Amino acid sequence: MGTNRSQTSTVRVQAGSNLSFFEKYLTVWVFLCIFIGIALGRLFPGVAIALDAMSMYQVSIPIAVCLFFMMYPIMVKIDFTQAANAVRAPKPVILTLVVNWLIKPFTMVAFAQFFLGWLFRSLIVGTEIIRGSEVTLANSYIAGTILLGIAPCTAMVLMWGYLSYGNQGHTLVMVAVNSLAMLFLYAPLGRWLLAANDLTVPWQTIVLSVLIYVGLPLIAGMYSRYWILKHKGKEWFERKFLKYLTPVAITALLLTLVLLFAFKGELIVNNPLHILLIAVPLFIQTNFIFLISYVAALKMNLSYEDAAPAALIGASNHFEVAIATAVMLFGLNSGAALATVVGVLIEVPVMLMLVELCKRTAAWFPREPEKATLPDPRCLKAFE
Repeated sequence: MGTNRSQTSTVRVQAGSNLSFFEKYLTVWVFLCIFIGIALGRLFPGVAIALDAMSMYQVSIPIAVCLFFMMYPIMVKIDFTQAANAVRAPKPVILTLVVNWLIKPFTMVAFAQFFLGWLFRSLIVGTEIIRGSEVTLANSYIAGTILLGIAPCTAMVLMWGYLSYGNQGHTLVMVAVNSLAMLFLYAPLGRWLLAANDLTVPWQTIVLSVLIYVGLPLIAGMYSRYWILKHKGKEWFERKFLKYLTPVAITALLLTLVLLFAFKGELIVNNPLHILLIAVPLFIQTNFIFLISYVAALKMNLSYEDAAPAALIGASNHFEVAIATAVMLFGLNSGAALATVVGVLIEVPVMLMLVELCKRTAAWFPREPEKATLPDPRCLKAFE
């Protein structure tokens, strides 16, 4: 598999190179921000509670602001003609739909039941009261992991596609289609898998999060790109504007992590062993879904620029919707809510690892580097 097929130019094995010191050690900064967030939540609980209370339909306003600045630099770099072309080449979108809705929810149930419901059962002792009924902690954790498994990512995946030098036009279409599918499938699938006939889905949370995390930066990116190209020209846009905008997305990602763990870090600190036990099936699920998606993309002869985001969107989760649903169904201090928070804890480091794997295996696929939305114009050297 070592040679490229249907390339227009010779391509190095790794997609993207020439990263800055900040970009090269992004995983280190991620873990540092997680620790800073937990520390801030412990040292200044009043501030964290006040900020966390600034929400609308369970959507945190401070996190929404950070995510806007994380998404906008990505959106403004997208050549939206690529999004139009993606509609005429639907294989990556079909792959993500099949993985997200026909495979991923059921593998999540299987892994959660095996590890939390059987292998680790003796280590997860205790019960909790939910809506007047006594529920074992193990079953509550399983419910939380299921809520994660049926919520495909509709925001952060744009960051993963961006960092892996993927086709952001296609990624945007995949995000839009999966967002629409979630509106129709999240409730019935969750109700069935949880065997909870009274499953309350926070529709306002789903709609509002998609509008804020995807809609607003999309509109802002489209308009500002059009205005700048029209009035300033392409050279100014690429040489000046993007030069100063490039660090904004990653900085906003790190600030988002600080806020998330300042808000939810208390749950993690108080349950160290259970955090580790919950993380095991979530870690395996993330890697398993990525693997089958990536291999399927290879067998479908997709280009790397389409294969990478197609695999990454299946592996990642919309944790805000999962957390909001768990809180509404089971309560803020429930095991289910804790399990969804653990999803946040492991997802970012694991997804960064998978992004790196994508870049190192880019030569397995046909290449279409002209479709890539690069974090930094300097990285075009990797495609020469």
